[in-house]
Amino acid sequence: MYYLYHIPGKKIGVTRNLNNRVTLMQGYKENEYEVLEQSEDINYISDREIELQKSYGYKVDRQLYKNLIKPNMKINPTEQTSTFPVPTHKLRGHLMDNIGLKWETPQGYAFEITQENIPWIIGNATTSMYNNNRCYIYNKAFYEAFYANPSKCANYDIDVERFDLIRSWAKERGIYDKGNSRTQYVKLMEEAGELAKALLENDKYEIKDAIGDMVVVLTNLAVLEGMQIENCIDSAYNEIASRKGKMINGTFVKQTL
Repeated sequence: MYYLYHIPGKKIGVTRNLNNRVTLMQGYKENEYEVLEQSEDINYISDREIELQKSYGYKVDRQLYKNLIKPNMKINPTEQTSTFPVPTHKLRGHLMDNIGLKWETPQGYAFEITQENIPWIIGNATTSMYNNNRCYIYNKAFYEAFYANPSKCANYDIDVERFDLIRSWAKERGIYDKGNSRTQYVKLMEEAGELAKALLENDKYEIKDAIGDMVVVLTNLAVLEGMQIENCIDSAYNEIASRKGKMINGTFVKQTL
């Protein structure tokens, strides 16, 4: 079933999964959007979307919805990577449309797109250096995250979904189009100042708020630098995971050789 949804004052779009596309991806609750029509006919719903976008005065999609959907997306696996035939900013929608799609890699990994591993794929996908309209993930990292020991990532999905919501929120407000890394750094310093003030006053509410604001700013700063904050966190953890040292005057000091 295809749903034609309307976010008042924002947009009209089509999806097969309202919760994932509108709530999780774009951040709107059920009472913040409405379903205008629904149909199993993709040709009708695609034409109707364009008609309503014009009548409501919204930005009109360049392509019909039916031309954006690529069922049975062809994934190209190599010894090291699995490549998707879409750019990173369109990856989520295509993954959602291909839940259940399976593929095998030359080294014998058997993978499947699931609702649970989509956030990981999005968070770890890298744009191909040969084609900006393609992106890839590393097979071994994907295997270790979801197949070697699936239970260890039970909470990771939730965290990545939150980062996705932050990025969707920032994109809608033009932060990525009109902002830059320098302005985000200044914003980060402002939030750091708020955190310092809250710590001095032992204001737990403001401490929590400031830490959250800093995470949001860092998420956006990473995007503006062509990165994903999830990868930055993983990189930092891998660096400190085996680090040895001791506490000195309330600070952990790493052991030097």
